[in-house]
Amino acid sequence: SFEGRVEVYHDGKWGTICDDQWDDRDAEVVCRQLGLSGNPKALSWAHYGQGSGPILLDEVECSGNELSLDQCKKSDWGQQNCDHIEDAGVSCDPFTGTDLQLCASQLWSGTVRLAGGRSPSEGRVEVYYNGDWGTVCDDGWTDLGAQVVCRQLGFR
Repeated sequence: SFEGRVEVYHDGKWGTICDDQWDDRDAEVVCRQLGLSGNPKALSWAHYGQGSGPILLDEVECSGNELSLDQCKKSDWGQQNCDHIEDAGVSCDPFTGTDLQLCASQLWSGTVRLAGGRSPSEGRVEVYYNGDWGTVCDDGWTDLGAQVVCRQLGFR
C-alpha cells in the first residue's frame, strides 16, 4: 500500500512515468501527494514491473517541496522517449530510516505516556527507557505508530 509503479491519470487515461531524471526528490513529492509519510525512495528500471498503455510523463525533476507532480518541471504530457522497461516506481516505506524504528522495540514493549496535552487522551508521546523519560522523534511518524501507542495506553 506504500510502494509500487507510479501511474498518473491525464486526459481520461492512466499511464506511467519514465524514470529519466527520476530521483528521491520526485519520490518525496509522490509520497506527499498520496498522503503517505515515511522514507521516500525512487526506483527505476520497472522495479515494480512494467506498465501498459501510454507513458505520460518523462524528465520529471522535482525540488522535493512541491505538493504534486503537476508543480514539478517535466516534459509535456505524452512527450517521451522511453519504453516500459523504464517505468518509475516509488517506495514511501514508513518502516525504514526513521528514529521511530530505532526505538520500536522499546516503544512497543516499554512504558509509554502522553504529556502536555489538553486531555489524558492527547499529547506528546514519551517513552521510559534506561531510567529516563524521552520523546519520540516524529520523522516517519504515521497513524500506525499512533494506533500502537493508543492501544498500549488502553484507548481504542
